[in-house]
Amino acid sequence: MNINPDSPRQKMINLMYIVLMALLALNVSSDVLNGFSLVGESLLRTTANSAEQNRSLYVDLAEANRRNPEKIGPWFRKATQVKQMSDSLVALVDELKLRIVQQADGSEGSLEDIVNREDLEAASFVMLAPASGQGEALYESINRYREEILSVVTDSVQRRIIDSNLSTDVPRKALGKNWQEYIFENTPVAAAITLLTKLQSDVRYAEGEVLHLLTQNTDMQDVRVNRLQAYVIPTSQNVVRGGAYTGRVILAAVDSTQRPSLFIGGERQTENEDGWFETVCNRTGDFSLDGYLELVQGNGDTLRRHFSQPYTVVEPSATVSATLMNVLYAGYDNPLSISVPGVPADRVQAVLLNKNGTLKRAGKGYVARPSEVNKEVVIRVMAEVNGRTQSMGDYTYRVRSLPDPSPFIEYTEKGVSRRYRGGRGLPKAVLMNTQGIVAAIDDGLLNIGFRVLGFETVFFDNMGNAVPEVSQSASFTPRQKEMFRRLSKGKRFYISRVRAVGPDGVERLLPTTLEVIVS
Repeated sequence: MNINPDSPRQKMINLMYIVLMALLALNVSSDVLNGFSLVGESLLRTTANSAEQNRSLYVDLAEANRRNPEKIGPWFRKATQVKQMSDSLVALVDELKLRIVQQADGSEGSLEDIVNREDLEAASFVMLAPASGQGEALYESINRYREEILSVVTDSVQRRIIDSNLSTDVPRKALGKNWQEYIFENTPVAAAITLLTKLQSDVRYAEGEVLHLLTQNTDMQDVRVNRLQAYVIPTSQNVVRGGAYTGRVILAAVDSTQRPSLFIGGERQTENEDGWFETVCNRTGDFSLDGYLELVQGNGDTLRRHFSQPYTVVEPSATVSATLMNVLYAGYDNPLSISVPGVPADRVQAVLLNKNGTLKRAGKGYVARPSEVNKEVVIRVMAEVNGRTQSMGDYTYRVRSLPDPSPFIEYTEKGVSRRYRGGRGLPKAVLMNTQGIVAAIDDGLLNIGFRVLGFETVFFDNMGNAVPEVSQSASFTPRQKEMFRRLSKGKRFYISRVRAVGPDGVERLLPTTLEVIVS
């Protein structure tokens, strides 16, 4: 098993350890303590990830042992022993970490929320106290674990990495101190916890390396097959005429040391990277890619497997639909949804062929704004297929003027906006509190607002004579309001001769008269 001593994980752990030891040489400031916390959190994540990977290997070994205990049994028992040793040492370190925190913060202290991180006595007391110090016990446990692990590992590079990670040697600058004194004497709580967390990370790393070695020895990762089958994996079964059919032809459970020979229509094809095959499709209809693969087996026999993959070649097509209407309106921003089946939106383009207005992208679609009525708009859709742009079709729309809007009185009732269109009673109080009228195309499909320029109200006196009042804006005039105030229940008046201008800029006189009945 080749082990890379410069693997990203090992580099990260070494770097964090160097940073940690550098921090120990500094004054214990708040920033330094925060640095320990950040390093500790990163180590915890690394340890958790390693533990999860190790658990997965244990599960695989257990399942393999269940299927074939005679072959897997010895390796599974070694793995179980490594797991027990690793769990025991990690649990001991967890207990020591908690004791150090509780020595600093009291019996209620928690590893998740260390208060006295700068305490210089807690770690020394727990690990170095003459009668009860646990430093020597930890020192001996690390040495035993290291020797047991190294007895299983045979690769020299791997042995050197594990031996270095779990080393209890004391540098010369320690000036006569033993390992536990060098590590824990006058060490802040934050630093001690981080150092112990690093030890746990190293244990899980050593455990994982041994498990990978045992897994290799069991041949768990060998692939055993009793059936070989050839497959074609196309990028798409629908091909635009003039485009290319692209598919990946593979033999299931392929021997990576040799590539099978590909035959299409009885002719051997030029070898391509990873078995990719491509042919240009110039005719529409249903077709089938038929052929076979040949592979020379270890005994010299030739294995042949046939394949057949149907595909369809279609004419260029696109989908263009008006989001709100079946026609386009002049002087108005008509939203359009333009797409091509099987082609991403960013590879689809649309342009106007005749100069009747503009066509622009808007969000995920387009907006068409024709300028002339009764002159068709022709939209050409193009798409990038297999690296080249081709036309997907032209689409023609008729252009109409916006229809006339309808006038109405807009008011709010119980927080809900309502529109009075006549034909029923309108409370006098609502009428008196309304500023004026509005106009819009509001037919359930379109909802396009118009700006009202003026209108006329017609009242009838007791003699039946018509009394007109004119407003030169969308608002009721004071005179009109006074006429409203005099109306009694059941009386009615009419709003007519409404002048309005829409988004197309065209001013129009609305033919609709609004009858208002006072209730």
